[in-house]
Amino acid sequence: MNSPASERPYITVVVPAYNEVKRIAGTVGEMQDYLRSRRYMHEIIVSADGDDGTREVVAGLAKTDPTLKVIGSVERRGKGLGVRQGVLMAHGEIIGFADADNKTPITEFDKIEPLLCAGCDVVIGSRGLRDSQIERAQRFYRRLGSKGFALLMHTVVGLRNIPDTQCGFKFFQRRAALDLFGRQRIDGYMFDVEVLHLAKRAGYRIGQVSVRWRDDDDSRLALLSGNARNLLDVFRIRFASPARPPEAAAEKSSGR
Repeated sequence: MNSPASERPYITVVVPAYNEVKRIAGTVGEMQDYLRSRRYMHEIIVSADGDDGTREVVAGLAKTDPTLKVIGSVERRGKGLGVRQGVLMAHGEIIGFADADNKTPITEFDKIEPLLCAGCDVVIGSRGLRDSQIERAQRFYRRLGSKGFALLMHTVVGLRNIPDTQCGFKFFQRRAALDLFGRQRIDGYMFDVEVLHLAKRAGYRIGQVSVRWRDDDDSRLALLSGNARNLLDVFRIRFASPARPPEAAAEKSSGR
């Protein structure tokens, strides 16, 4: 599925980051090594919020690497917003995102690609399938909280056939990515749920693959305020009026 040199990149990987200066160079380096080893025409867009120098590190690397780009802000604006901005500026035929903390290594894309080739519009990594490999589990109270959230989310939103909506390793056909992220509005962590909810309502074919995953014990989610926001966002996803696809909105505004 690699693209000829005259065409757009085959794959864009968006890397959302918040104050990841200690790890970002290593994560980007691993991604570059993998993508080059597969001879994929590619680009990496690091969407970095925070004030610890993460953007500056990536900007320095990008001076000698035209496949690397960086966006972001000093303010913490939310993972959903960061991913959305990266996706909507991406050039790849395949567009996906993977976390800056490298919990799921980029080599797991080897499992994603066959399903994209077979016609899936969206393929997501999952920690909840039989063959998933949890190399380092979360602390007990976070696992318990995750189970409680999943029960609530499935009750309110649905998506009962997707046991793990939150793994930060998802890839899309370009057309589906631009459609879904053009309509997606949640700026926080629940953007994954929103995107999958929109994809299911639109009739996109969603594939799931078991992946390797390792916790780093560095969650950026505040247990009380963060989960309260997540709860509100779950209900927003369920009861909000569906946004028009970008092309439909453009046709309406032009009077066609």
